[in-house]
Amino acid sequence: MKCLALILALAATPLAAQDGGAAARAAADALEAAAIGLDEAESARDRVKALTETVRAYEDGLAAMREGLRAAAIRETELSKKLGAQEEEVQQLLGVLTALGANAQPQTLLHPQGPLGTARSGMLVAAVTPGLAQQAADLRKDLDEVSALREIQQGAAQTLEKGLSGAQEARTALSKAIADRKDLPRRFTEDPIKIAILISATETLQGFASGLSQITEGEAPITTTRIDDRMGLLPLPVRGVILRQAGEADAAGVKRPGIVMATQPQALVTTPVAATVRYNGPLLDYGLVTILEPQADLLLVLAGLDAVYGEIGQVLPEGSPVGVMGGALQLNNASSAGEGGGAGRSETLYIEVREGDAPVDPLLWFATDKG
Repeated sequence: MKCLALILALAATPLAAQDGGAAARAAADALEAAAIGLDEAESARDRVKALTETVRAYEDGLAAMREGLRAAAIRETELSKKLGAQEEEVQQLLGVLTALGANAQPQTLLHPQGPLGTARSGMLVAAVTPGLAQQAADLRKDLDEVSALREIQQGAAQTLEKGLSGAQEARTALSKAIADRKDLPRRFTEDPIKIAILISATETLQGFASGLSQITEGEAPITTTRIDDRMGLLPLPVRGVILRQAGEADAAGVKRPGIVMATQPQALVTTPVAATVRYNGPLLDYGLVTILEPQADLLLVLAGLDAVYGEIGQVLPEGSPVGVMGGALQLNNASSAGEGGGAGRSETLYIEVREGDAPVDPLLWFATDKG
């Protein structure tokens, strides 16, 4: 009777089978589409735009692949633990099914209390038999899912390697296309001597940003339209997650007015809106920095880049690449299942927005999932 009670309890809560490999399979299709996009970008009229979209497609596909593999690994672990914990119950289930046989009748169980006990046992077995069959079917489904999940994870290495190679090829082609681009308008010409003097005399980002407008001569007025009506709607310049809010202290207790985003290695950074490049290069302790001016008295500061694109004075169209993050994507960190939602995001980008001479919370301008 204890055996039948355990089987009844299992039958009452069937295992909810989930296809943890669906995301990984969809990501593989996305990477294949990105590869097609890379081939088509070679003949595109605007190669920079086409290659930017291709790089972003690779980034999205690789991120989806990591999350898919992570979900698959978690699901496999979950099922394996569940099946392991139910090992005794499963053995009892198999024993009962074997004893009953394919055409089991209630009379096959004799009860020591005589005909009345036998009748009661027969009624219980007759009621349980459909539950046993369903439980056996659920067990087979879960075992098949575990096998499929393991197959997906084992075959993912080749897909990831191909995706990483394609992404690197797309980044290389994009860098060359940017270097070859000659059709961008220019508001002013860089004066390297004045910039060097400003840097040497600057101790803060605020001081540097304030001095930028004073070191150019014959500068053309900004021709881009104002973007006040897009406040709160601008796309973030990089794929990633917000690591620190504006004014939040870092590990050293330092507070800065901008936000910090955790990104994947080699993530592409783009301008969220058409803007003039006011500066790009090393600055103070911020590493490589790009400062963009979308409209008069509004500056967007991006710091922590590994490489910067564009030239000072150029007016970049919305979505143009302005730099790339550092680090190196590797197979052994691309599919780690033990990490959380920030899996593999080892690089950090500092984003600051300045209105006039004062910083403001960047999240006032950018669209995020904060709501």
